[in-house]
Amino acid sequence: MNREDSDVDIRNRNKNLKEDGDPRFSGSEAMTRIESSQQGNSILSSLISILVVISTALIVFAAARNSITWHFQRFWGASGDFWQALWDRILDTIGEDALTLWMYGPIFVTTFVYWFAGGIYTLLDMYNKPSAIMRYKIQPGMNEPVDTKRLMKVIGWVLFNQFLITPPGSYLAYKAMQWRGYPAFRELPTFHWVLFELAILILIEETGFYYSHRFLHSKYLYKFIHKKHHEWTAPIAVTAEYAHPIEHIFSNILPPFLGIFLLGSHVATAYLWFSITIVATLHSHSGYHLPFLPSPEFHDYHHLKFNQNFGVLGVLDRLHGTDTKFRTTTQFTRHVMMLNLVPPREMFPDPSPKHQLGK
Repeated sequence: MNREDSDVDIRNRNKNLKEDGDPRFSGSEAMTRIESSQQGNSILSSLISILVVISTALIVFAAARNSITWHFQRFWGASGDFWQALWDRILDTIGEDALTLWMYGPIFVTTFVYWFAGGIYTLLDMYNKPSAIMRYKIQPGMNEPVDTKRLMKVIGWVLFNQFLITPPGSYLAYKAMQWRGYPAFRELPTFHWVLFELAILILIEETGFYYSHRFLHSKYLYKFIHKKHHEWTAPIAVTAEYAHPIEHIFSNILPPFLGIFLLGSHVATAYLWFSITIVATLHSHSGYHLPFLPSPEFHDYHHLKFNQNFGVLGVLDRLHGTDTKFRTTTQFTRHVMMLNLVPPREMFPDPSPKHQLGK
């Protein structure tokens, strides 16, 4: 037998020993195999879950399509003329200049919505009244009341972003839409089309925000850029845009605009979409898990632990395994829309008095 044949025999024998569970081939190698198998199973499970959700939604939609369409048509027939007449009056007042509508319009809409909705939450944070609202705090005892000095710092920084950083970004967005092309201003899109676009916009923003956000958590970008936003481990609503200017551009402005650009949406749809995203991000930072509203537990936990829950919907976090720790916590159990007035912390209490958030 030559040396080459001998080497082949040795390799085959070692392979058989591994398969037979020989102790010389256990330990770290076995753990590596197990971890690889678990990771593969987790990804497969996530993909299957996503497919099941999408398939179920499509089946339900198909089954209810005629009924849904009938109700939408009735709604649009009753209110469509009202919204079109209102939009006509707005255009008659401010004109149909593209620069005004695509640059200054979004700045006005987003700033107004931010401080109107954010102001309500801020009053709760400052005065803690009505006291019953405090039962819905996600992290009790935090910001009760909010420190005035810290609050003023946040307000100043957010105004800096909104009035000095947003306008150049909004101008670039206007130029991009000018190059892309967009529908005529005067005629509003149909209600059905707006609903369709909103569904696509949500998916595009989830993708853009997840990956840009996760990129900001890389070592150097976190230290020099994203760390400012994470000064608040128990966030309040108006900290939503408390961020480094670079982060403000790439995480706050770009992801919501990306879908508008790709779809070539009507400017009125853009206003509606930007308003929705502003209200959603204010609520997710609010620190209050209020009844009949989407749960903010997911993003609140991100501020608490930093390395979990990078997205908005949680789909990509599930796919990439960046919510594994969160899914073992009491916060995950509470991460549901409450359809009654019982506070989540009372409906799903901590396991014991020694229980700590995120443990």
